[in-house]
Amino acid sequence: MPAFPRSLILALPAVMVWSAASAADWGTLKGRFVVNGDVSDPAALTIDKDVEVCGKHKLVNEEVVVAEDKGVANVVVFVRDKKVTVKPELEAAAKEAKPVLDNLNCRFEPHVLFVQAGQELVIKNSDPVGHNSNIATVKNPPSNNLIPAGGEVTATFGSDEAVPAQVTCNIHPWMKGWIVVRDNPYAAVSGPDGSFEIADLPAEKLELQFWHEKAGYIGEMTIDGKKETAKRGRMKLEIEPGENDLGEIVLDAGLFK
Repeated sequence: MPAFPRSLILALPAVMVWSAASAADWGTLKGRFVVNGDVSDPAALTIDKDVEVCGKHKLVNEEVVVAEDKGVANVVVFVRDKKVTVKPELEAAAKEAKPVLDNLNCRFEPHVLFVQAGQELVIKNSDPVGHNSNIATVKNPPSNNLIPAGGEVTATFGSDEAVPAQVTCNIHPWMKGWIVVRDNPYAAVSGPDGSFEIADLPAEKLELQFWHEKAGYIGEMTIDGKKETAKRGRMKLEIEPGENDLGEIVLDAGLFK
């Protein structure tokens, strides 16, 4: 057996540790929330302030938004594990990202927004009238800003919030939205068709939590034809390297009544 220089032998452990870390596997989780049963159409909102601007937008209650093909929008999915391993590239990207909440057409856009703790949140007002964005946090100091037409302010949350924080406008009381504040980048909000995706998850068993504005913590769902119970919306899932597609996640219409 050949003799290795002492300097090389001392370097081997570091090389082996680096190789193991760089070879970590990552997986993508995706799925699509759909409703089983009938859900009422969103009710029209009463517009009684700045009617000349806000009254022309035909605003509706956005608590439950269901597409024609039964896709459920604005379902929140996030990783609860406090010490989850975060892919380095995601950490770097999160430091640069500035999520935007816009006061647009006398509503909040998006209706539900994910923000990572420590990020700078930009709150815009694209409307020709003034708005007030009142964020009702629990663990973070409350944020309550008057934003003139065309203006913007910023807010930063130092820690995560256990539940999504509601956003309201004191000037236009029908305006409501939500901000999901978590301490890692692993969260998603289902789109208009009910689909969601969380990329670059560590390939390990993770605890997910499911929440919806009207349903609260989602405790029951059907995945791949099998009924699943998620106490307080929590479910442990083994993430495999590569794509993890849950397919259609069926929610009973009774959750939204």
